[in-house]
Amino acid sequence: MLPTLLADFFTLVFPQTCLACSDTLARGETHICTLCRAQLPYTDYHKLAEKDNPLARRFWGKVPLHHALSYLRFLRHGRVQHLLHQLKYQGQREIGEVLGRWYGAELTQQGINQDFDLIIPVPLHRRKRAKRGFNQSDSFAEGLSSGLSVPWSATTLRRTEHTDSQTQKNRAQRWQNVATVFEVAEPEVIIGKRVLVVDDVLTTGATLEACVAVLLAAGCSQVSIATIACAEQ
Repeated sequence: MLPTLLADFFTLVFPQTCLACSDTLARGETHICTLCRAQLPYTDYHKLAEKDNPLARRFWGKVPLHHALSYLRFLRHGRVQHLLHQLKYQGQREIGEVLGRWYGAELTQQGINQDFDLIIPVPLHRRKRAKRGFNQSDSFAEGLSSGLSVPWSATTLRRTEHTDSQTQKNRAQRWQNVATVFEVAEPEVIIGKRVLVVDDVLTTGATLEACVAVLLAAGCSQVSIATIACAEQ
């Protein structure tokens, strides 16, 4: 009884708010309220055959993917954009971890966790990481690792050059910006392995395409991708 009363007191004095809508969280809710969780725009791509998966089709003829996965649809000015902004620019790392755990649990229910040996987040250049303090893709990878029961590594793939922001670039410019900036720092870790590469948001797919190409060239047996969200074309 006493711990419950103390928890209620601290919630009253220091209320926690939903990171998606900013409303006060009810008892038992953490990070994202029940209403927002129910209303998030899920893609359910993991339930589709490859030929019916619009995300997989974006990579046809570019790089071979075993799975092309994304948890949520990115809609401007919606809950997902707000969550990603909180994650990327406000240091709310728990958003990536929570969404990763939730998504990992769903993928595990579908048996997709059996298709991965290692999770690798898209790396930031050391200068950008030092400025931001963390890599938002690491948080998602950590959460997925927990939900999938698959190990993850933040050191296997490395970004060798500091590049301009991708935000205002078209697909061709994005590809030119990242085509040669990744390298496998620990090739012995990925040879013959089934790797899942993860990022926060997919727009044109140029960054993930570059990572996949490098990993396959270094000896992965197959590569899949997963993101927190993807923008529709």
